[in-house]
Amino acid sequence: MKILVIGSGGREHALVWKLRQSPRVTEIFCAPGNAGIAELATLLPLGIHEHEALAKFATEQGIGLTVVGPDDALAAGIVDYFQARGLRIFGPTQHAAQFESSKIFAKEFMQRHGIPTAQSGHFTDSAEARAFCTGKSYPLVIKADGLALGKGVIIAQSEAEALETIGRIMDDREFGEAGRGVVIEEFLTGQECSLHALVDGKDFLLFPPAQDHKQIFDGDRGPNTGGMGTFSPAKLLTPALREQVIHELMEPFMVGLAQEGIPFNGLLFPGLMVTADGPKVLEFNCRFGDPETQVLLTRLKSDLLDLLEASVDGRLGQCQVEWDDRAAVCVVMASAGYPGSYEKGVEITGLEQFADSPDVVVFHAGTRRVDGKLVTNGGRVLGVTALGADLRAARDLAYTAVKKIHFAGAQYRTDIAVKGLAD
Repeated sequence: MKILVIGSGGREHALVWKLRQSPRVTEIFCAPGNAGIAELATLLPLGIHEHEALAKFATEQGIGLTVVGPDDALAAGIVDYFQARGLRIFGPTQHAAQFESSKIFAKEFMQRHGIPTAQSGHFTDSAEARAFCTGKSYPLVIKADGLALGKGVIIAQSEAEALETIGRIMDDREFGEAGRGVVIEEFLTGQECSLHALVDGKDFLLFPPAQDHKQIFDGDRGPNTGGMGTFSPAKLLTPALREQVIHELMEPFMVGLAQEGIPFNGLLFPGLMVTADGPKVLEFNCRFGDPETQVLLTRLKSDLLDLLEASVDGRLGQCQVEWDDRAAVCVVMASAGYPGSYEKGVEITGLEQFADSPDVVVFHAGTRRVDGKLVTNGGRVLGVTALGADLRAARDLAYTAVKKIHFAGAQYRTDIAVKGLAD
């Protein structure tokens, strides 16, 4: 089967890498891809929003399945466009993708169906949002309604900061149309945990838990990023808490979909906060996480293509999944200045020594080749991922690999997975 993957980041490299292992896959194309993906697939000079050209290519090449990586492609309706032309594609429709593309939509759904989440208010008028913040206890969490590359969540420590944040998001449109509205919610205390579940409209299939590290600096300090590293499994989500998530989150979610007539075939990725009162949903995502995908797919022993097709065709209830018992850790290496402005075109060296490593995979995110040289082409550049007998071994191997890779100004957190080692 021929496969088309849409996207250009570390998540897409991991998807291509895993799909390449399927004996049923004959050829993979990726649009637009990156330098790492180019070693496994044929890159297409097409953007993720060029629906007509992408669908034309899929039709002419006889693509058996298109796999969509980025959230903004789903929000723009690429799945609807392909389905209308009889093309098989993995991912939720534009309507279902609102669980990620509109935090207000997701929040209202959770409230209607009793899914545990933070208490909140949501607003499309900045004056009303400011009034809501008056006299509240702080900190408060202020979230841009739409997609903001993982950067649209601000923790306001005071009323003055909250009012200034609302102005930046809603009046100044710092995040563009993502700031058409805001959700303002209580600050939840606990540890975050990433959950992935394939959904086929009737059934769901849970992946093992992973933990992300959103802030740019060690100790969860500094501004939010798209994610600076992950590890799996995460013992934070105990078997008892996992059952609680199934009964209080996933089952009500599926019931809500049925009651409201929302078809959802794809990947649901709830970001959870494990609080003293149990797990609560911070947000919904409607695609594979980045960099969660990197650790999850290195641990997946089953054929990914089989699972994606089962989600598309409504056959998840028949699937059995096998996971590697080993732990995986991904450390993101980012450009100097990220998540703010950063330089591109900085040469990267040292990757060749991992070409044949069985336990280290370097997933490319922001990379390209210029005159035969590998150079940076984004904020998050590489996801250095390692498997180990346990979390400590995987972490040690990942950081050993990181130290062998060089590009000027490279920054990375040194405490990825430390939370998982704590008693």
